[in-house]
Amino acid sequence: MTTLTPIGNSQGIRIPKPLIKQAQLENVQLELIVIDRGLLIRPVKQSRSTWSQNIDQVMLTNKSIKDEAILDDLLNDNDLEEWEW
Repeated sequence: MTTLTPIGNSQGIRIPKPLIKQAQLENVQLELIVIDRGLLIRPVKQSRSTWSQNIDQVMLTNKSIKDEAILDDLLNDNDLEEWEW
């Protein structure tokens, strides 16, 4: 249990280190969300931070997959010839 402590023109709380570790809040950017009768503190989702690792993992596990056709389909605009602009 804790109480609000004045910090300049704001107020803050001290969170015990075991709670910070348990909630995985160490060294991450935090998001504050007002909820019914309270405040939720949670780490900001940074899904892009692991994109390159995720791509490397997919490439390692799916070496047999070739995606050249996908790129060709995206660059092929023959189906637009029928449209009137």
